[in-house]
Amino acid sequence: MQNFIFNERIEPKKRAVNERIKDFREIYEIYNPNEASVQADRCVQCGDPYCHNSCPLHNFIPHWLKTVAEKDLELAFKISNESSPFPEIMGRVCPQDRLCEGACTLNEGYGAITIGAIETFISEEGFKKGLRPEFCSKKTGKKVAIIGSGPAGLSCATYLLREGIEPHVYERADRAGGLLTYGIPNFKLDKKVIQRRIDWLMEAGMKLNLGIEVGKNIEFEELLENFDAIFIGIGATKPRRAGIPGENAKGAFMAMDFLTNVQRKVFGDSYDKDKEVKDKRVIVIGGGDTAMDCVRTSIREGAAKAICAYRRDAASMPGSRKEVKNAQEEGAEFIYNVAPTQILTDDEGRVRGVEFVKTISTTTKDGSRKLEIVKNSEFTLDADVVIFALGFENTPLEFLAKHGIETNEWGAIKIDSNYETTKPGVFAGGDCYRGAHLVVTAAYDGREAAKAIRRKLLG
Repeated sequence: MQNFIFNERIEPKKRAVNERIKDFREIYEIYNPNEASVQADRCVQCGDPYCHNSCPLHNFIPHWLKTVAEKDLELAFKISNESSPFPEIMGRVCPQDRLCEGACTLNEGYGAITIGAIETFISEEGFKKGLRPEFCSKKTGKKVAIIGSGPAGLSCATYLLREGIEPHVYERADRAGGLLTYGIPNFKLDKKVIQRRIDWLMEAGMKLNLGIEVGKNIEFEELLENFDAIFIGIGATKPRRAGIPGENAKGAFMAMDFLTNVQRKVFGDSYDKDKEVKDKRVIVIGGGDTAMDCVRTSIREGAAKAICAYRRDAASMPGSRKEVKNAQEEGAEFIYNVAPTQILTDDEGRVRGVEFVKTISTTTKDGSRKLEIVKNSEFTLDADVVIFALGFENTPLEFLAKHGIETNEWGAIKIDSNYETTKPGVFAGGDCYRGAHLVVTAAYDGREAAKAIRRKLLG
């Protein structure tokens, strides 16, 4: 180990820009065994591994880096799958530059270990060799209803199956995966990767009920009567609005509506043709990973121009740096320190442009950030489509209050230290309790909630 002195950080190869913008296939290639071993061998095996501590799942990163360097794939596979419900997904979608890789000791002067790429390699190479995730063969007879099949729900199902508890997942959409399926584009996460993991969960005993919305197609009371416990993992799906004139104009969309519609088109399912952006001028409002997904998707859909407008400076953008870089490579334009004041429309109520004001981001004495508007700085950009990627809020659900499941002032479900809500036997995790957050934190919540459910049901 510690060969960082002799081997530099080399990221996985990316498909050529002029090729990848023509389709929705993943842009990164997967390391071959030798590439992965060389990159893993750069790890210094810190006594206090910052990567492990910075990972919300607390993955045993130095351990599986060491086994990859030694080319012990089977052990690396076991270690990787121990703490993570689906490492082949996390390796692709985690913002490693803000988490594990961002905390790597080698960042100063040498370049962090390519943790995410090696994590993906371990799983994909393991699958090629016939390795599979393991589940408990002995059943306890206990059943748990899981509401939502996103990362929190699937993670909870995974760890329940490892304990011999049968999860029954209820998903209102016609495909499982939640955000993983409809909110993250194929060029970052191929949907076959998600379906493969779901198929293995079903083979292990997970029951999947699609097109079933709790409170509409099935009552919450029925779940209370028929299951030993319930886990709520419904996410935070209500889009934040800008609150400016014209935001409901024809051609103004919420990010998730736009991304879901395109994904339905990619699947070959029915979709809304009024949301197509081919040959149109697109402005995306926002600076996070969802905004990057929207501009990159617009480019692949043939937009004449795709602009990302963010209210602060480039250094303050909350999204992953690699996603910003990929968007820039693919032709997205960026304008910083601007805030929209209104959506301009034509006589038919269609988007024709966006009026902005310029901003200045300053730091106050207490360290907080303050955004100031520059006087008389109004300007207009022409646009045919505006996509708002301003984050998400919790959606209030009638059955929560009806059954004494308390929420906070933002509509997030309240839980105790064991992920149990104010209704005994009902647990929750992910964005529905945190507010909009990361896939990896949702996966962590699902894992820890499953452990708490096991303790409650089995002692």
